[in-house]
Amino acid sequence: MRIDPITGLLDAARYQPSPNHDDRPDERAVDLIVIHGISLPPGEFGGRWIEALFTNTLDPAAHPYFHSIASLRVSAHLLIGREGQLVQFVPFHQRAWHAGMSEYAGRSRCNDFSVGIELEGTDYLPYDDRQYPCLAAVIVALRDAYPTITPERLVGHADIAPGRKTDPGPAFDWARLHRLLNGIG
Repeated sequence: MRIDPITGLLDAARYQPSPNHDDRPDERAVDLIVIHGISLPPGEFGGRWIEALFTNTLDPAAHPYFHSIASLRVSAHLLIGREGQLVQFVPFHQRAWHAGMSEYAGRSRCNDFSVGIELEGTDYLPYDDRQYPCLAAVIVALRDAYPTITPERLVGHADIAPGRKTDPGPAFDWARLHRLLNGIG
């Protein structure tokens, strides 16, 4: 996998542009990866609902839960589906709206300096085996493109928004991800 330095797009991902992004502040370098977990409706996998949320096309009448989230304006740089399929919503050099109120290492507004990767999953159901090698390969590509992303600058959403967010949750196998990264990166 490779990230085009001009477009900010991952060559292995299908690009589905989200309107929910803007420019990063000039003084901020991309130096953090934030791992998220998402399923729509909650606990269900497959379908077009995550893409619809990130592209502002989620039909609030399609499911009772959607009424409470359809007006949100959120995005992530990348989604890794249950089968390892990649969808990119925001070029990496732009700011996706994934972290919300957040802080890491004394710096607030993590969207300014991070890449947000959503995994289709939940806090308490195991993530799919196909997602881990895909995520590891994406992280290696991001580290190649942004050398300021050092190994310790890989966190979960819960780490930057404790008490507000819990994802990717206890079902996410951090040790497995680190073993894969040590083997390929």
